[in-house]
Amino acid sequence: MATISSYAQQLSILNIMNSKYAAAAKSLNQVATGNKINSPKDDASGYAIGKRMSVEIGSLEQTLSNVQTGNSMLNVANGAMSSTLDILQTLKEKAIAAANDTAKDSDRAAIQQELNQYIDQINDNALVTYNGKYLLNGTNSTATEATNQAYTNRSLGLDTTGATKLTDLTRRQGDNLNIDATDTVNISFVKDGKTYSTSFAAGEATLADIFNKANEAGAGTVFDTSSMDTATSLIGQDTTGKELHTVDEKNAITVKTAESGKAGSIAGFTISITDSSGNEKKSVDSVLDDFTESIVGADKREDNSLVLHTGTHASQNMHVGLGDMSARALGLQGSDGSYLSVSTQEHANAAINVIDNAIERLLSQQTTVGAMQSRLSYTQSNITTQQENVTSAMTTIIGADMAKAITEYTSNNIQMQAAQAMLAQANSNSGWFLNLLR
Repeated sequence: MATISSYAQQLSILNIMNSKYAAAAKSLNQVATGNKINSPKDDASGYAIGKRMSVEIGSLEQTLSNVQTGNSMLNVANGAMSSTLDILQTLKEKAIAAANDTAKDSDRAAIQQELNQYIDQINDNALVTYNGKYLLNGTNSTATEATNQAYTNRSLGLDTTGATKLTDLTRRQGDNLNIDATDTVNISFVKDGKTYSTSFAAGEATLADIFNKANEAGAGTVFDTSSMDTATSLIGQDTTGKELHTVDEKNAITVKTAESGKAGSIAGFTISITDSSGNEKKSVDSVLDDFTESIVGADKREDNSLVLHTGTHASQNMHVGLGDMSARALGLQGSDGSYLSVSTQEHANAAINVIDNAIERLLSQQTTVGAMQSRLSYTQSNITTQQENVTSAMTTIIGADMAKAITEYTSNNIQMQAAQAMLAQANSNSGWFLNLLR
């Protein structure tokens, strides 16, 4: 029965129209944003997962930027070290020229002036910066324990000790070095920018006596020969406080500086043997002078290495230690500003080993930086892949099926318009009772 207060039909149509309007609005929102989950009411758990992934993607983007800027910084440091390496190559060439007695004193003086300028440029290279931060002046080094500088010879016989007579020294293979008692032993070393030299007859002298005689050359007690007392593979404690042994765990002879740290370190030394006629025994020198720096003389320092944050979580870091690549740290200049000398044949000869040591120190730092850059390349690739995968996973969870969303929007929109038309018709039909009052 139809009554004046009967609005059931209109309310039903209105409810359908509102339902379709809400559904169309939801579909339209999905089409506009590209996401099927746009608020917690759409899917609470899915919304939370999606937002976490969105945060992760943003963090990965910043991490990738960190890696790229870190790599750029290391490129700047590597460029400066490459320049220094080129200079050291030139320095060695000049030292070799000065060590030749065809050069007059005036020639060596000219070479010395050139060397001084090159050494100053090495100091300039060490002051290279990135974003205002000095890289190679020693302010970014890793933590170190106080160590005595050590030089190790792995070419002498396995049973060699400091007490072994020079005339009894053997090669690694066991054959005698053939040093005669009448031969002359020459040793030169550079400490704090100054060259010291001494010579003595081999006679009954021992291997340790070479360094004991060097301690009498005018620089004070520079060498400590106590580490030469026994034949051992132990070299000493490195800058991390760990025991360092020879790579093959076989015995080798090691001499250390008497004073620890940089203050006690020497830039290098050279040993040569000449016979009674003044001829140098090159085959002997190639073995006896084969001491290489095995432990760097370091002072105790806290960790000041550069930190590259390469992950999305706390403590996902890479620590980059950049050492001091100044001329003084490389042994080319003294604390008083004095330069490595090539003013005499003897000084130039000693300078060659000093420059070789400087090259090794620089290459050690440069290869460390290169290894870091190689690792950063893998880190960058991993972050990019991770970013792609997380984005794909997030899209799967919250991404809308665009075709489906558009179809649903069209369907709901048509139904909403149809309901709207039917509601208008229902409202028109409800006015039938007015005709009865006419």
